[in-house]
Amino acid sequence: MSAGDWTALWVTAQLATITTVILIITATPLAWWLARTTHPIRTLVEPLVALPIVLPPTVLGFYLLLAFSPSSPFGQLWLNITDHTLAFSFPALVIGSVIYSLPFYVQPLQVVFENVEQSLLDAAATLGSNNLDRFFAIIIPLSRRGFVVAICLAFAHTVGEFGIVLMIGGNIPGETRVLSITLFDHVESLQYGQAHILAGGLLTFSFLLLTLVYGVNRKWQNR
Repeated sequence: MSAGDWTALWVTAQLATITTVILIITATPLAWWLARTTHPIRTLVEPLVALPIVLPPTVLGFYLLLAFSPSSPFGQLWLNITDHTLAFSFPALVIGSVIYSLPFYVQPLQVVFENVEQSLLDAAATLGSNNLDRFFAIIIPLSRRGFVVAICLAFAHTVGEFGIVLMIGGNIPGETRVLSITLFDHVESLQYGQAHILAGGLLTFSFLLLTLVYGVNRKWQNR
């Protein structure tokens, strides 16, 4: 691997890690709400969360690019606060990745949250446990499988992004050039040896991560 490939690996690792951490903090409450609410607005929120699964990445990237443009209210606000444009920057990749990987984190958690028995939470409440105590003492231990699967899928999905990161981040070395774009560059320039190394590494990483996910599922199913 060349120095540029290692730099792209570092950018990708940062992007996937930051995206996953943000999803853990912000999307966990969303998954719990979707699993437990009976509010009619759920019928709109659920398809919105799942939309990136079926929406072509370039479509989402196009609309995000418009939203990040200095001519948009959000892009102008970002420019006024930071003195830097949001489009074609690392923060743009993070925002786009959080949105694009959202369903891959929320849906596995939503499934396990739905299977948490309400009677256990009610019993804890009668013993004086507050909502936060119940979440950390009961919900998280009972939902460990969902958290492992959600975190693995969100991280892996971010690593494999191409269309959306190219649309909103471009191909700036050391800032927005991730592994998938570097692989494309190698293929486009007929550097198949370098492309094989990156493609093989990503293939191995994806296989090992899925092996972990399926292993976790089997372990919990056998309990």
